[in-house]
Amino acid sequence: MGEVAVNAVKEIGYTNAGTIEFLVDKNKDFYFMEMNTRVQVEHPVTEMVTGIDIIKEQIKIASGAPLSYKQKDITFTGHSLEVRINAEDPDKNFMPCPGTITDLHLPGGNGVRIDTAIYPGYKIPPTYDSMIAKIIVHGKDRNESIAKMKSAIAELVVEGIKTNADFILKILEDEDFKNNNYDTSFISKKFGKKSN
Repeated sequence: MGEVAVNAVKEIGYTNAGTIEFLVDKNKDFYFMEMNTRVQVEHPVTEMVTGIDIIKEQIKIASGAPLSYKQKDITFTGHSLEVRINAEDPDKNFMPCPGTITDLHLPGGNGVRIDTAIYPGYKIPPTYDSMIAKIIVHGKDRNESIAKMKSAIAELVVEGIKTNADFILKILEDEDFKNNNYDTSFISKKFGKKSN
């Protein structure tokens, strides 16, 4: 998949940061979905496993400097996960929960990164995306990343509003998720409302 993405951008002569997205089916066949000519919200995962500051590289390229790396220079180390902490109520079909953050404690530690702009007293408006923070972790493998993410979310405190943090913990504790056995129907199958 990576080789196809690299060949695609070479073919069109693209010279900046971008993301090519694919869908993968149950047979592990993959299909091109789209290319975004911008850095996406998930870019810290790539930064964590490669050690490359993608935003810094994008700014350098935009200013006319050459890319600092060749494809052969890029290596992947360990495993990384990212979750979006949203001001939403999972018990009410993920309804947005605007309001004021009254208290806040962000997790930290080795291999834990938080991308956010919130603070105690921050007012979450009702008119924008409900994402208020991203937690990104890096570990030696998937199991260590999951353990770090569970620890980070358990340490997270956001008071005054509802968030999806507890819902994310449920996902991280699910055996299918732990075993990397999921698809786009995972949430509805595992956590959808059951009819009586």
